[in-house]
Amino acid sequence: MTDLVAALASAWREGRALEAAEWQGSVADAAQAYGVQARVAAATGWFGGVEVPGHWKSGGPSRDAVLTHAPLPPGGVRTSPAQFADMHFNAPGIEAEIALRLGESITPERAAALTPQNAAAVIDAMTVSIEIVDSRWQDPAQATALLRLADQQSHGALVLGAWQPYVARDWAAQACEVRISASEPARFTGTHTLGDPAWLLPVWLQHATRDGATVPAGTVVTTGSWVGVLPVARGDAVVVEFPGIGRAEARL
Repeated sequence: MTDLVAALASAWREGRALEAAEWQGSVADAAQAYGVQARVAAATGWFGGVEVPGHWKSGGPSRDAVLTHAPLPPGGVRTSPAQFADMHFNAPGIEAEIALRLGESITPERAAALTPQNAAAVIDAMTVSIEIVDSRWQDPAQATALLRLADQQSHGALVLGAWQPYVARDWAAQACEVRISASEPARFTGTHTLGDPAWLLPVWLQHATRDGATVPAGTVVTTGSWVGVLPVARGDAVVVEFPGIGRAEARL
């Protein structure tokens, strides 16, 4: 895996993409993919020795699927309205999401005791988020799921709106609207893949504490797209609004 770690770290630094075909079979399982994530982060110095990074992405296509997770480079985490003219993206898209913030520190024992029914008790705030999805693979569709996972689960950057106290909502009735530059708004209702953004908290926290670490209060996780991945281009202005929760804005 050493060669893959070096190649991905270089691709991140230099803003370039790799040929996935050259790396097929280089990651055998999810444990190896998460190992690559951690080693790329160390090679790039993203987290400066912090035991648990402060921002994460987590999610999956359904409750029956294996959820995946990635810590997010802090240089790409920005407060709305956010500008990204200084960052390089290979082929960006955006996801409209809800981010959650922990109100207490979570030990491995606490994480093991969480269930989807009681996990919301550990959240103190929520906000609208925009994930800019990007890949270090030249053609992401040709990269295996494990290669995409090793590449921080195709993360580019993250925008966070204003924090609001967390209140459980009727997520099936929750609306979401996305505006990209002059395009007609795209509207969605009840389209979160897990039905409730907080549903993933036990799985994510058990992952984040798997090596014995405690996840600090204030750690943020963004919880999966309500809109799939919508293509964007350099210069586009993106506005995401979840009525009753808030909005976030980004310009590429």
